[in-house]
Amino acid sequence: MTDLSGVTAVVTGGNSGIGRAMAVGIAKAGGAVSIWSRNADRNAEVVDELRALGATAMAVSCDVADEAAVADAMQQTVTELGPLGCFVANAGTVAPASQVVDTTLESWRAIVRTNLDGAFLCTREAARRFVEQGNGGSIIVVSSTSSRYGAAGLASYASSKTALLGLSRTLAVELARHRVRCNTLIPGWTRTGITTHLQEDDRFMAATTARTPVRRWADPDEYQEIAAFLADPKLTFHTGNEVVVDGGYTVF
Repeated sequence: MTDLSGVTAVVTGGNSGIGRAMAVGIAKAGGAVSIWSRNADRNAEVVDELRALGATAMAVSCDVADEAAVADAMQQTVTELGPLGCFVANAGTVAPASQVVDTTLESWRAIVRTNLDGAFLCTREAARRFVEQGNGGSIIVVSSTSSRYGAAGLASYASSKTALLGLSRTLAVELARHRVRCNTLIPGWTRTGITTHLQEDDRFMAATTARTPVRRWADPDEYQEIAAFLADPKLTFHTGNEVVVDGGYTVF
């Protein structure tokens, strides 16, 4: 069983969906967790949930695409919880479906700002902290199976999630000498708030379920154990990897 006792983890976008599940998984393994997200009420709910598990937890209201806010959130976290041990760059958003020919530069930039710029600012801050501490650590970047395929109507989302693969690989190479690992989690179709509109489309659900070998979508809680695994400081040789958790979707 993974033991994350003494590990302080940050989970961006950790107040719902896959991010919340990853925070719970790390907390169950004994880690202390800091939730970074903009919705203070939801943050507080998840902090209460984590504390009910016996974990040490806190939350910071943070826009991950705001450079100053990210630096401040990191300082608050390490001041209260101690040295950083794991950083989960999970925060992401998606725009209403729009074909490329109809997509405005403004809407494109709104998604890239959170999904890519935000991940860059957060992982850069984490990397700086890890190098300064000199004790190694783990970065987990959450991408999407849309990084494997074209996502009709979701060019900004798919492009940003694909770009995260390059960011994650570069972090793995650059930070290896500092004993900092960086791996990418690639989730498949999952029942989260961001996919509610898709879950209400019977034809879409039937098509994607038939395309998935296990014949169902994932529940967010199925990402708990993988989060703890990727955060485990004992896995010192595991870096630069893309961990696909999609029920076989990308190989079928």
